[in-house]
Amino acid sequence: MIYSASAIYADSVMKDSLYYIKRHLIYIAIGLVMMVLAMSVDMNKIRAMAKPIMLASIALLLIVLVPHIGSQTAGARRWFKFGPLSFQPSEFAKIAMIIYMADFITRKEKVMKSFLHGFLPAIIILGGAVGLVLLEPDLGTAITISAITVIMLFAGGVRTLYILASFLVSAPVLYALLFRVPYRRKRMMIFLNPWSDKRGTGFQIIQSFVALGSGGLFGVGLGQSRQKLFYLPASHTDFIFSIIGEELGFIGTAAVVILFGIFVWQGMKIVFRAAGTFERTMALGIVSMIGFEAMINIGVTAGALPTKGLPLPFISYGGSGLIFHLMAVGILFNIAKTCESCE
Repeated sequence: MIYSASAIYADSVMKDSLYYIKRHLIYIAIGLVMMVLAMSVDMNKIRAMAKPIMLASIALLLIVLVPHIGSQTAGARRWFKFGPLSFQPSEFAKIAMIIYMADFITRKEKVMKSFLHGFLPAIIILGGAVGLVLLEPDLGTAITISAITVIMLFAGGVRTLYILASFLVSAPVLYALLFRVPYRRKRMMIFLNPWSDKRGTGFQIIQSFVALGSGGLFGVGLGQSRQKLFYLPASHTDFIFSIIGEELGFIGTAAVVILFGIFVWQGMKIVFRAAGTFERTMALGIVSMIGFEAMINIGVTAGALPTKGLPLPFISYGGSGLIFHLMAVGILFNIAKTCESCE
């Protein structure tokens, strides 16, 4: 699907129709190596590295903000460039936060109901990481990290009252981020009525509707999409689900949704059968991350949610996301080995 969605664009802009698929294959190779390594490392060693991993993540989030070190694209400074390849530290931050919070919840298991000793330290760490991500700026990743952490803390025993209170406290901040920043406010307004600016901010989501609607039940055929011909922006990244819908129809999109559903279902079986608190909580974080990102991406392409720059896990083009998602799956497989009955 990446080749189908990107070949014509790559040939026109990069003068190489294989530009994106070649790089994606490199990322797949790196991701598979990381997955195998994550499968083979002792879980106790991963836990022992939780704090250093989190510190390394914070350091990278700081360094990427430094001019001439972090690469800036479209006003956002989110990447380190290494020749033709790139690395996005916020993707590493997701995994780092999952590992750290799993260790934190395990260490503080008996005091997680305490505000001072359980909830507050976790929120301070979360706030620091999310604050750095917002400086890039990357609201989508910040929301993802926050959602994953809240799910883990809730499962770890934090009082529901504290979580609800944190929502109330953060609501004004979220409001300011969404409605006081002009381009985000425009996205929110366009979400309600894309046709009010059909040649501007609403153009992308309207073209996504066209792609999904054109596919019908069985699609127009693999490689036959018209929307990828410079109509639908980000057709091989954030909006690849729309191209799947156009080329493979409802059958193709339903298959993708079902596969993600199976992934979450099987992942939750590992969560409930994992050997210890650390393994169980980390598995929950990984399953939540994949499931949440898939839900948001599909919701955005279908117009059910405001446009947010989150790729579709395992399917969208993107190096760091694919590598760390595959590494996360490797950790999940590793945790499955500790289960009593995860067959």
